[in-house]
Amino acid sequence: MKTYIKLLFIFLLVPFFVIAQEEEVKEKKVKEKVERPAFESSFIIDNPTNVLYSKNTLEIQMSHRFGLITGGTNDLAGIWAPSNIHIGAAYAVHDRLTIGGGITKFDRLIDLNWKVAVLRQTRSNKMPVSVSYFGNWVTDSRPKENFRYTSDRYSFFHTMIIARKFGQLISAQIAPSWSHYNVVATTMRNDMIAVAVGGRIKISDQTALMFDYTQPLTKFITDNPHPGLSVGVEFSTSAHAFQLLVGNYNGIIPQKNIMFNKNDYFNGDVLIGFNITRLYNF
Repeated sequence: MKTYIKLLFIFLLVPFFVIAQEEEVKEKKVKEKVERPAFESSFIIDNPTNVLYSKNTLEIQMSHRFGLITGGTNDLAGIWAPSNIHIGAAYAVHDRLTIGGGITKFDRLIDLNWKVAVLRQTRSNKMPVSVSYFGNWVTDSRPKENFRYTSDRYSFFHTMIIARKFGQLISAQIAPSWSHYNVVATTMRNDMIAVAVGGRIKISDQTALMFDYTQPLTKFITDNPHPGLSVGVEFSTSAHAFQLLVGNYNGIIPQKNIMFNKNDYFNGDVLIGFNITRLYNF
């Protein structure tokens, strides 16, 4: 536990030290023009992107995952099956810092999250990539009979998102991550290291194709989670983004997907879902 606390401390502080150093350098040099965000939304299907909005922007978020397409003979491709829903919001307190939270239907999860812009890609390519840090704290709010201690409810997720915009049409990112649950089954480990890769290709001014893949790296004794794979299409305007997807993740919360996914994409365990975001500027 002491090791975890030290690592968490480092994850939280390093981005702020880097920002402070970058701001000091900027004072001594001519300000570089920052490249437009690599993505239109703060999430690419199941994983956070590097996108942060300008100060005083409020983002309303809604994610919906239907049941498995193969879940039953009378489920209408999973649409009539039990669905998972997440509703949240995030507020940009600074151009480089967003704080948010939300609730998720499955397991009655409540999350608090934060995102920090560490480095930003420049148009001159002097800084060739954008780097953002995303973290969350999640509590399981099911009845207390499910837990021995209050701390048994908690889980955490941390990721460094390295993204690049390749011209006007193509964007990609890679994001190593660390998930932690305070309590897990004896056949599992409390911590999971994973890496996610995502990309977006514009096919018109307001439409893009997307993919998102997450590979867990830590091995459990048994019942290792399946990788996450999703493909989708995104429709965006200046204030809206709508993503329609097919994938095998239904947990919505990143660490829930990474550590507990039992759906095998290549065995037909796929579902339909969508994400919607709406921006308000103050």
